[in-house]
Amino acid sequence: MSGQSLLVPGKLSPTRSVPGNIRRPEYVGKPAPTPYTGPEVQDAETIERMRIAGRIAAQAMEEAAKLIAPGVTTDELDRVAHDFMCDHGAYPSTLGYRGFPKSLCSSVNEVICHGIPDSTVLRDGDIVNLDVTAYLNGVHGDNNATYLCGDVDEESKLLVERTRESLNRAIKAVRPGRQINVIGRVIESYAKRFGYGVVRDFTGHGINSSFHSGLIIPHYDSPHATTVMQPGMTFTIEPMLTLGTHEYDMWDDGWTVVTKDRKRTAQFEHTLVVTETGADILTLP
Repeated sequence: MSGQSLLVPGKLSPTRSVPGNIRRPEYVGKPAPTPYTGPEVQDAETIERMRIAGRIAAQAMEEAAKLIAPGVTTDELDRVAHDFMCDHGAYPSTLGYRGFPKSLCSSVNEVICHGIPDSTVLRDGDIVNLDVTAYLNGVHGDNNATYLCGDVDEESKLLVERTRESLNRAIKAVRPGRQINVIGRVIESYAKRFGYGVVRDFTGHGINSSFHSGLIIPHYDSPHATTVMQPGMTFTIEPMLTLGTHEYDMWDDGWTVVTKDRKRTAQFEHTLVVTETGADILTLP
């Protein structure tokens, strides 16, 4: 594995502003969102709005990823994604969600998820996950991907490739009439081939007009994930695989989650809708 030194928190830049004409999610300025009480199955009009929001989130992530290179700060990646979403009339969903201070999550190397963009400088050989969610026309679109920075070691490259493949396999397993736990079963069985850990305490989730609807999508074979998939259900699948343990520690910022053994981890995510025959990805650029 790469011999990179472990990450430490950097310095936060001032909160970025969002034009006043852009609609905010209801949770902005509040300590927590109002619990979602609506349906998990969405109508066709809502799904099409989610497709538009998802496309902008995917494009914003692509624009930020173009800058990934040694010497670039994670804060600069946040700026690019923030500006792209605002320029397209979308609100960056993470900004102000339960107090999160930035417009994307940037999770580098041993950070499993929810890394806060700051003055951290990317180094040659790093892997960096960008998690971008856009809110537009009353709905959210959420996606993430892990990128290589410079010359990355083979073990880390394989982890990234296989984590992407685990998401692809999970999406192919989506069918109406199947229980949600088939998703985690597919991911976990694939990850076990390579001895990877599968993060259990951070999951996929229902998404629609709510950022997190309450529906849980585990990435391991959970006996509790017995909800049956139905056409029109919208949720994320976002497996987090590790080179070691699935156990984690959290930084004092209350957000940044790192592997307990500090080994590397990768993640990929799409928002999708269950169709009559499978799944339709809503976060395509």
